[in-house]
Amino acid sequence: MNLGIPDQVNNTMFESLSDRLSSSLKVISGKSKLTEDNIRDTLRDVRMALLEADVALPVVKIFTDRVQERAIGVEVAKSLTPGQSFLKVVQAELQAVMGGESEGLNLATQPPAVIMVAGLQGAGKTTTVAKLARHLIEREKKKVSVVSADVYRPAAITQLETLAAEVGARFEPSDTSEKPVDIVKRAIADARVAFSDVLLVDTAGRLAIDEAMMAEIKALHEVVEPIETLFVVDAMTGQDAANTAKAFGKILPLTGIILTKVDADTRGGAALSVRTITERPIKFLGVGEKTDALDPFHPDRLASRILGMGDMLSLIEEVERKVDHGKAKKLATKVQKGGRFDLEDFREQLQQMKNIGGMGAMLDKMPGMGGMAQAAQNVDTKQFDRMEAMINSMTPRERRNPDLISGSRKRRITLGSGTAVQDLNRLLKQHKQMQKMMKKMKGGGMQRMMRGLGGMAGGPGGGLPPGFPRR
Repeated sequence: MNLGIPDQVNNTMFESLSDRLSSSLKVISGKSKLTEDNIRDTLRDVRMALLEADVALPVVKIFTDRVQERAIGVEVAKSLTPGQSFLKVVQAELQAVMGGESEGLNLATQPPAVIMVAGLQGAGKTTTVAKLARHLIEREKKKVSVVSADVYRPAAITQLETLAAEVGARFEPSDTSEKPVDIVKRAIADARVAFSDVLLVDTAGRLAIDEAMMAEIKALHEVVEPIETLFVVDAMTGQDAANTAKAFGKILPLTGIILTKVDADTRGGAALSVRTITERPIKFLGVGEKTDALDPFHPDRLASRILGMGDMLSLIEEVERKVDHGKAKKLATKVQKGGRFDLEDFREQLQQMKNIGGMGAMLDKMPGMGGMAQAAQNVDTKQFDRMEAMINSMTPRERRNPDLISGSRKRRITLGSGTAVQDLNRLLKQHKQMQKMMKKMKGGGMQRMMRGLGGMAGGPGGGLPPGFPRR
C-alpha cells in the first residue's frame, strides 16, 4: 500500500474475505460442467463470506442475484471452461458493486478548484487532506493550498500546518476566533492571488453526526460552492461507514468517498458497501499513516486482488513512481561494462526495495502470491534494516571488496551493527548470489532486470529477487 505503503499495508487488506472467497471459488473454477446445484452451493459460501466481511445485506443480495442470473444463463453454459467463466462473472460483478470504473477528481473549473473535505472525528480527515495535497502535487503536478476551518480544535490547525510543510503545500493560516465561512472566503482569495490550482478545505469533525454540525457544514458548503465535496470515513467501521456516508449525503451533495485505514481492514465490508448504499464513488483509499499512503481507487484492480488474482498494474505504477531510475540505469551500465556488483550496490538495491514497501508488498500484488506475501512481510523490514546496518558498519574498502571481510573484520562489523556473525555470513552469501546473477544479466536483460528491481519476477526462489532474505 514503502510502496508509499507502511509495513503492514496491503498484506492484511481484505485478507479474511479474500481467503474465504478464493477457497469457495477454487472448487467451482475447476469444474468442466456447471449445474444449478453447484452454482447455488458456491453462492451460499460466497454469501456467508460477504456477510462475515460486514458487507451490507442489500449489497450481498444484489451481488449474488446478479452472479446467479449470469452464471445460469447462456454466458457461462456455452463456454469451453465454464468454471473459469464463472470466476470471470464473479470478478465483473464484484467490480460493478464497487463502482465499475475508476473516478478521479474533477478539477475542471476556474482556479482555484475548491475541494471540501468532511467527516467524523477519528476518521483521519486532516491527515487525508495532507495526503490529497501530496497526491495532487506529485502526481497531478498541481500547486495546492490548504486551509483548516476547524475552529473547535486548535491542534487540528497546527497539525495541518505541519503536514502542509511536509508535503510542499501552501498553508493558509486560520484562527479559532474566526468563523469558518470567513476563513474559507479569505483562503479562496489568497489562493487565487498565489496562483494555486487547488484549495483543500479541512472542515470540523464531530464524534457523531448532530444537527449543529450538519447545519454549520451545510452553510459553509452553500457559500463556498466547492467543485468536489469528499467524505472521509473509517473503513474499519464496516457497513456503518456506508450508513454514515449516506447520512452525510442527505445534507451535503457529496461527490465522492475516501476510505481510510484500509490497510488494517481485513474484512472489506466498507469498500463493497459504500458505492451501492451512498450512490457515490469511492475516489481514494487511505492505506497507512504516512502522507504518501493514498491510492486512487480502481474497482477492477481491487476485485482482482480480493479474488487472489493480484494487481500487477498498481505494482507497475508504484515501481515507476518509487524506483530511482537514474541509479538503476547507472548500476546497469556499470555491470554491463564489467564492473563488480559490490556491497554499495547491494545496499542501494535494499533501499530501492524498501521504497516500494519490501517484498511482501510486491508479492501481495502478484497473481497467486497472497499467501507468500504475509510470510515475506514478516521477514522484510527487520531483515532489510539489519542488512543495511551491517553494510553501514563496513569501511568503504570492505564494501567495494567483500573478500577482505575476514574473522576479525566480521567481529568488528557485527559489534558495530548489533548483529550476529551468522547474520553477516548470510548477507555475504546473498550478495554473492546476486553478484552471480548480475554477471549473467548483461545487455538488454540487465536493463530489464534493473527496471524490475533486481529481477523481481525471476530470481531463485520462485519469483523472489536474488539476494532476498530467506528464513
